[in-house]
Amino acid sequence: MLVAPAYVSPPIRRIFSRHDLVPQEPNFLWRIEQGVVRTLCWSEEGTAIVSGYWTSKDVVGQPLSSNKPYQIQCLTPVEVSLIPDYLWHQELDAIRLHAQQTEEILNIVRSKQIYQRLKQLLFWLAQKFGRRVEEGTLIDLPISHQDIADMIGATRVTVTRELQKFEQEGIITRPYRKYILLRKGNGLKETL
Repeated sequence: MLVAPAYVSPPIRRIFSRHDLVPQEPNFLWRIEQGVVRTLCWSEEGTAIVSGYWTSKDVVGQPLSSNKPYQIQCLTPVEVSLIPDYLWHQELDAIRLHAQQTEEILNIVRSKQIYQRLKQLLFWLAQKFGRRVEEGTLIDLPISHQDIADMIGATRVTVTRELQKFEQEGIITRPYRKYILLRKGNGLKETL
């Protein structure tokens, strides 16, 4: 006797604007179809702690974090698909990559010197969001000095000062206000 396969409805897709918060669903994950989000929580002092930047094919959601409160903030216009818990097995590669990326970020923020944290973060962002251009690798992500500071546990003023040093050393240029270009010849070939 043949049994008809169970009907699985197509994933629910939602579109969010820049700066929107993606709602939390306790038994669901969100798969990012287009755009960039960041996940964050807050310290007891109320300081934002960024736990990651995520883009197409990445999955995010409260079930992947023990942080509370936990938010998913859109950095660009974003399209996401809601993945119910009974379909998570189909997302195992994305969940594994989520865990690996979280470890990479933890390794970055555990560096003792701000200079080293910032340099490692820029290389990490270049690998994840970089686009090769003639002069080097453009980090194709609108990111402010405050966003970077939140990510590496520094002040905005310190990040601005360190980025200026990187520009003087020829590691980066800032061709556009919120974009960073890692210049050729800074060791990037080995990492990208």
